[in-house]
Amino acid sequence: MLFDTHVHLNADQFMEDREETIQRAFDAGVNYMVVVGFDRKTIPLAIEIAEQNETIYAAVGWHPVDSIDMTDEDLAWIEELSSHPKVVAIGEMGLDYHWDKSPKEIQKEVFRKQIQLAKKVKMPIIIHNREATEDIIEILQEEDAQAVGGIMHCYNDSVDYVQACLDMNFYISLGGPVTFKNAKEPKEVAAQVPLDRLLVETDAPFLAPHPNRGKRNEPAYVKLVAEKIAELREMPLEEISKTTTKNACKLFGIEQL
Repeated sequence: MLFDTHVHLNADQFMEDREETIQRAFDAGVNYMVVVGFDRKTIPLAIEIAEQNETIYAAVGWHPVDSIDMTDEDLAWIEELSSHPKVVAIGEMGLDYHWDKSPKEIQKEVFRKQIQLAKKVKMPIIIHNREATEDIIEILQEEDAQAVGGIMHCYNDSVDYVQACLDMNFYISLGGPVTFKNAKEPKEVAAQVPLDRLLVETDAPFLAPHPNRGKRNEPAYVKLVAEKIAELREMPLEEISKTTTKNACKLFGIEQL
């Protein structure tokens, strides 16, 4: 039993074989998934996929790279969609300093607005962080994000920041990079995060785990992530799978089947 807490089945890369991809995931033991929508195109499709599959859910938010494109109408739309029975989180949101499409100050403003919205609708948030850790932690603290908590999605930072995230009621989610041969930090994090705050994900179609690195990722591969974490923690795969699924269901308010 596995829970892929962050997958983009709504991406163009799955346009030709989405149903087959979903079936491969179920066949691999991936019982649950959250499809993340992050702009005008991907949000409706995330909800549509969730509506068509009993154990697939959706998250709705606005990606920081595209912050400059978000309008007040978009924010109101996300708030409206948050009441949909298959929507379980707001996001992904955050800061991305790698790309320069959206100025940092606009990213921060949009990030704060989405945190405030999540608190208003009482839903957890999914954080995208690229080269912006200290600013993200500062904003989460200033906006009292611990009131709703959420996920540090595809955590790829130093173990030094983990405690600050845990203190704000966040879970640490690990994806494909934990399997990469030279990825020292994700491995350290995987070994040290408290088991009751650990999640697994793929971020498919991106960041495929070893030995599929460089190819299209898909939710069935979340098992490779769980296997690596089990190895690093010297624990049975079954226990990692069971506990991370329980953690995700608790966070998202999903009743396990």
